[in-house]
Amino acid sequence: MLTLGYSALTGADAALVGPLFTASGSGISVDLDRTFLLMMVLLFALSVMLKPILFDPVLAIFAEREKRTDGAKADAREMQEKAGELLRKYERELEEVNRVAGEEREKVRAETARLEAEILEEARQSVGRIVDDGRARVQEEVQSIRFDLGRKSADIAKQAAATVLGREMR
Repeated sequence: MLTLGYSALTGADAALVGPLFTASGSGISVDLDRTFLLMMVLLFALSVMLKPILFDPVLAIFAEREKRTDGAKADAREMQEKAGELLRKYERELEEVNRVAGEEREKVRAETARLEAEILEEARQSVGRIVDDGRARVQEEVQSIRFDLGRKSADIAKQAAATVLGREMR
């Protein structure tokens, strides 16, 4: 039999277990007899019997869960890395497409400006030809009218003189 007395305890331990001791100062008695040994043997036998039935399967389940969790985490990291790489590839391709589109846009602008200049030059030349043709026609008509006027001026002068003089001129 083991007996613990209040006087053997000091400090914080004495404050915690103080109420367990009686006012007389006697200690708690703990018997280490055969029942204690029997309990220990039964606990050991129970743990040996439950190990393959309960503990090992539960530990295997925990290990498998941990393995799957680690595998899932590794798969998630790998998928995240692939997604990041795909995103970087997409951004590079998008930049390339934007660059090519900008080059094409500049080519189209340059071609449009060149075509516009050509069309304007053709229009200027066409307008110049039309103006020149119109001037030539006007000049021809002026010459024709002058020629006709020159031929008819003598007749008109005679008529004017006859009207002014009141008699017919020959």
